[in-house]
Amino acid sequence: MGAQNGKDLLIKVDMDGSGSFETLAGLRATRVSFNAEAVDVTSLESEGGWRELLAGAGVRSVAISGAGVFKDAGTDARARQIFFDSQVPAFRVIVPDFGVIEAPFQVTGLEYAGSHNGEATYELSLASAGAVTFTSAA
Repeated sequence: MGAQNGKDLLIKVDMDGSGSFETLAGLRATRVSFNAEAVDVTSLESEGGWRELLAGAGVRSVAISGAGVFKDAGTDARARQIFFDSQVPAFRVIVPDFGVIEAPFQVTGLEYAGSHNGEATYELSLASAGAVTFTSAA
């Protein structure tokens, strides 16, 4: 995978539960993290005293964060609604030349800021809340 424009990484949310995805606000910076907890099964019988991990065990998760400016009133209102109602709607994350991640996510953080002579900005944190599917950008 060669160098990519950061602006091409898109976070889309199902706006109304019907599968109608729209880009969530005007993100300027985004990050996607894949996580997997290890389950240590090392014992006195482990070869050479090396740690052993149980394959296929542990909790897997995806965390997404973004920061930017408001795109429009509709997606801004949807982000607030998801947070305040503790909803876990479907999200679609498009990573150029990598693939598409789809899963329900919970908004775990929503911050707003602004300066006297600048635009209003926000930061958003998402945590996967169910099965994650990944489609490679073949």
